[in-house]
Amino acid sequence: IDVFLARSLLEKLYLFQYPIRPASMTYDDVTHLSAKIKPKQQKVELEMAIDTLNPNYCRSKGEQIALNVDGTCTDETSTYSSKLMDKQTFCSSQAASNVSRYAAAVYKKGELHLTPLHGILQLRPSFTYLDKADAKHREREAANEGGDSSQDEAEDDVKQITVRFSRPETEQARQRRVQSYEFLQKRQAEEHWVHLHYYGLKDSRSEHERQYLFSQGHGLAENTELIKSPSEYLMMLMPPSVEEENDKPVAPSNVLSMAQLRTLPLADQIKILMKNVKVMPFANLMSLLGSGTDSTAVLRCIQQVAMLVQGNWVVKSDVLYPKDTSSPHSGVPAEVLCRGRDFVMWKFTQDRWVVRKEVAAVTKLCPEDVKDFLEHMSVARINKGWEFMLPYDEDFVKKHPDIVQRQHMLWMGIQAKLEKVYNLLKEHLTPKKQEAQSAHPLLVSGEQRVNMAKAKVKQNYGQLEKEFQKQKAEMKSNDTSAKMDVSNIRIKEEPVSDEEPMDTSAYEGLNNGIVNGIHAEEDSTDSLNGHLPGGCIDRVAQELRAFVSSTFKKQFVLTLSELKRLFNLHLASLPPGHTLFSGISDKMLQDMVLDTGCKQILVP
Repeated sequence: IDVFLARSLLEKLYLFQYPIRPASMTYDDVTHLSAKIKPKQQKVELEMAIDTLNPNYCRSKGEQIALNVDGTCTDETSTYSSKLMDKQTFCSSQAASNVSRYAAAVYKKGELHLTPLHGILQLRPSFTYLDKADAKHREREAANEGGDSSQDEAEDDVKQITVRFSRPETEQARQRRVQSYEFLQKRQAEEHWVHLHYYGLKDSRSEHERQYLFSQGHGLAENTELIKSPSEYLMMLMPPSVEEENDKPVAPSNVLSMAQLRTLPLADQIKILMKNVKVMPFANLMSLLGSGTDSTAVLRCIQQVAMLVQGNWVVKSDVLYPKDTSSPHSGVPAEVLCRGRDFVMWKFTQDRWVVRKEVAAVTKLCPEDVKDFLEHMSVARINKGWEFMLPYDEDFVKKHPDIVQRQHMLWMGIQAKLEKVYNLLKEHLTPKKQEAQSAHPLLVSGEQRVNMAKAKVKQNYGQLEKEFQKQKAEMKSNDTSAKMDVSNIRIKEEPVSDEEPMDTSAYEGLNNGIVNGIHAEEDSTDSLNGHLPGGCIDRVAQELRAFVSSTFKKQFVLTLSELKRLFNLHLASLPPGHTLFSGISDKMLQDMVLDTGCKQILVP
């Protein structure tokens, strides 16, 4: 059977569903039927004639109902002019809110013609005439009571009237009133009825209108809705049920799989990625979007949701804080949050480091909001501040100078706006100069740091060796020229306090290698120029060796400065006149450490 789609009565065709009618009621009696409609509400009211001559009709009941409704008088306002209930009123209600799936079908000569329905209305009996009868009954009772009252009162009693002024209506009260049932009923009653003319089933006008149920053009070009492939037609007949879709596991609201992400438009993909990641290099973004994605289109979309900071893309503040939202910590509106976060982003365009107290002092926001801003794009460093979390992307800056220039102009505009809002001083506008920081920060790996430290140690070791050889040469020349009497030299036996660090480098420089006034020799064990008795030198070496051995048994790795500090503490615990007070140089201490079997590690 060929199926055709008729369009002539599109958005005009309604289906009326009548209740099961009694045998005494006729629907096609034109002389006793009227109709009216409220188009906006799609509400219809029909009056149907009742066959009063039918043997199933109870005449006494009909007369009683007419008398209760209209009373004894008959005029134009009477509901039943014949003093008999000879008609029935029907009011409509919508049977279904969505009628797009329904159509009226006409079958003729092997063809099925479909016309979509605009509405389906169910007609139910209306009993408003009973309300009218109750009103008449109350009027009669009031009249009877008035007749029984005294006839002597010429005038009504004067009654006191209390005047009250209504208070202004609040917005919340107005919304409650608008949503109330009484207000909705009043609004529906305000719409005027549009009276219709009813044409019977066999009327010529009805015959003419009925022809519009057939498709006017049988060409396939006008019925493109019905030209579908078998798979599409099957999908239309049996669409996927909603229950099957609900059976899929529900992911958290902030989680989106990459498979779901790839189904979205490119702009939405970039917005979702940037909103979740917040800071991302352009290369990483391209890898997440998949192969085959046009970089030019990505650059065009990324500039709508992110700003360039140190060669990396940072999500815009208005994407994270949409309009009409507020801070979860302080309740500050989104506009103020966006200004504060823009200030943090702008500071990172000027410097690698940002101080949290400075941001809080300028923006006047609560510490939790400022911490959120900084955690979006930086990492906290102890005793330094907050450092931008990604290194400077020099590759992107070199490849896309036009984008960098455009972003720079945008930041200039944001800077001018921030200057007006926050009254920024010059100290806020000029970036802080750091000695150890170059123009473009570099990322140094751990292996590179170790190699640099080893080279520095070797360089320092070479310099120390040269100085040591020079000192030896000077000591030899001084040895031959100067002869000193050891008996005239007093050895300082004053203990070193805890607060005084042991640093003999100054004495070595001043005395040309003389320790406590005594020349040092080439052999470390003969550091007192051979003038002290051999037993004293041996005791000093033994005491020093014992200290070094016991120290390294407790702590396996020590720096020279830490060892000197421990040696000073050891000296402070010794009694006055101890042999170690004869003077121990850094060179003697270092040689003794190497002599006890320790090894120097070439790391910082």
